[in-house]
Amino acid sequence: MAHILGDDRTRLVQRASLLRLESAKIADALKNGNFKSLYRGQGIEFSDVRDYLPGDNVRSIDWNVTARMGRAFIKQYEEDKELQVFFILDRSLSMLSGSRGRTRLATASEACALLLLAAEQTASATGAVFFDGKIRFALEPKAGHTQTMILLSHLDAPEEDTSTGSVLANALTGAGKLLKKRSLVFIFSDFRVNRWLKPFAQLAQKHDVVAVRITDPLDSELPRMGTVPFTDTESGVQRTFPTMSKAFSRAWFEDNRARLDRWHTECVRHGGYPLTLSTEEDVLAVLTRFFSTRRGA
Repeated sequence: MAHILGDDRTRLVQRASLLRLESAKIADALKNGNFKSLYRGQGIEFSDVRDYLPGDNVRSIDWNVTARMGRAFIKQYEEDKELQVFFILDRSLSMLSGSRGRTRLATASEACALLLLAAEQTASATGAVFFDGKIRFALEPKAGHTQTMILLSHLDAPEEDTSTGSVLANALTGAGKLLKKRSLVFIFSDFRVNRWLKPFAQLAQKHDVVAVRITDPLDSELPRMGTVPFTDTESGVQRTFPTMSKAFSRAWFEDNRARLDRWHTECVRHGGYPLTLSTEEDVLAVLTRFFSTRRGA
């Protein structure tokens, strides 16, 4: 299988350099605290204790230390301001589809690379889970250039033996187990799978979760080519569609719009931030626009 970010290693280096420059625009957004995890005040860690002073909140009394020392002590905390960014990338067979020479996976991988490099510029810890019909790669969050290069390397070289199906639900559950502190989580998928909402909601209860649905122009409009057979990449099921029929074209469009509306509603209802990214769109522009809408939210 061809490399996602470049046709050869030289072009990959050049492409990575360009992505690094582009990612600087996103890095500013990450530093500006556009998500709850940066300013909600839940990222605090125990620091020390001190003597209780009149006016202190009694809820902060450390009763264990107080009992041992015979006088009241107050717990002190330090806010943890380091942003942790985590990526969940769908590499199932349906993500290999696309039109106009660009697949969903290529689009998702570019977006992931941009965000990864932006996170490195803000000294943020990063980690990831990549999956298809199996969990293919998982890495706990860690900061540093070495971590970035490990993730870029795996991002650029997908599995040769992509298995059928999608374990999105397992990937979401696994991410929850890997993340020990509140994180900004990006999910890149076409979401063409069932039973993902419960683990999604559980993940969104503890983290800021951005669900990035990768779309393609063919999702809403098929070219008028007569009666054409189509094969589902995951199941192998074949169907014949009358693409010249206006009624069929309208039904195809309406069905896709209804699916997107339901997905968007469910994401919001379960605490996530929905974002659609088409294979025909400029990835940097879409991400920059998304972050700008989050400013002050």
